[in-house]
Amino acid sequence: MQNSNLLSTPYYMCDESLLRANLEILNRVQIESGAKVILALKGFAMWSTFPLVKEYLKGCTASGLHEALLARDEFAKDDENLEVHTYSPAYKDEDIEDIARISDHIVFNSPNQLFKYYDRVKEIDSEISLSLRINPEQSSSPKDIYNPCGLYSRLGTTLENFDERVLEYIDGLNFHALCEQNVDALEDVLQAFEAKFSKYFKGLKYINFGGGHHITKEGYDVDKLIRIIKEFRAKYDVDVYLEPGEAVGWQTGVLVSTVLDIVHNGMDIAILDTSAEAHMPDTLAMPYRAMVRGSGEAGEKPYTYRFGGNTCLAGDIMGDYSFDEPLQVGDRVIFEDQIHYTFVKNTTFNGIKLPSLAILREDNTLELIKEFGYQDYKNRLS
Repeated sequence: MQNSNLLSTPYYMCDESLLRANLEILNRVQIESGAKVILALKGFAMWSTFPLVKEYLKGCTASGLHEALLARDEFAKDDENLEVHTYSPAYKDEDIEDIARISDHIVFNSPNQLFKYYDRVKEIDSEISLSLRINPEQSSSPKDIYNPCGLYSRLGTTLENFDERVLEYIDGLNFHALCEQNVDALEDVLQAFEAKFSKYFKGLKYINFGGGHHITKEGYDVDKLIRIIKEFRAKYDVDVYLEPGEAVGWQTGVLVSTVLDIVHNGMDIAILDTSAEAHMPDTLAMPYRAMVRGSGEAGEKPYTYRFGGNTCLAGDIMGDYSFDEPLQVGDRVIFEDQIHYTFVKNTTFNGIKLPSLAILREDNTLELIKEFGYQDYKNRLS
């Protein structure tokens, strides 16, 4: 990596060659199964990489107006074959017509929303494709916070609340029930989905299998996924969509930070110029322990440190890590796999500086794409 020490920390760095490797796997799924894979912007929205991503994927799925605008402006603007899908738990009156103008597919969360907006959407674009999100009430999601099929979930329509009149209005059905899971979890969800809803598949053009598929993770059974999709398509004569976000950005880059100070209070504590709360929120929400390059578990190596963020939140802690040599103020700390579900969730809590965005190009040059400053903090306030 050239000139990596010249960039001011903190910064996220996406490795273009690793991103391409993930896209190659996803494209294999498309080619061999006949499914269409679209990028879920909620997990990975580094639009400076879109020229590469759209060499492989068929479009984007957005979670509302602003993501849909990004998808249209930066992904699908110059290619009518690239699709923009938009889903929201509930749409607002003032947004729905703009969403209809820039989307190829709109997914409604409930029959109520579909009936409410159908005429307005079709007046904007009579060719727009509409679908309904289903809650198959089957999920093995590892944490309730990420379980769209959990008790009292607001996401998707259950069989009990399904209104058969929607079949006159829709082209497809969607479900999203996975979170960082393998193909066996998908198989379980599909069984429940088919058992409850297959009687409504006749005449539909597509079924969207949602996201949460850990397709690019080492050990994922890609062959089995391809087989399941092919069998489903043949059985019901429908197109199939997958919309991964994390699987696109999985293991494609890092968050680089600097040790600002080392204090001692029962143990050595290194204060970094980044933040778990503001820059790695899923480490606290999931929670999970981010891997640090060159480190071991606490006590595994001679020198152990607790890593803390540079905010006033007492719980802004990344975890305890050990090293072969003592850390020094000014040392760089590299958190692995910090490209997905990180910068898309960043905050400026405490006015802390947002990490810059950089890309390690395939020719091994490091390019600074975006640097953030005071105006980015100020412009969010008034």
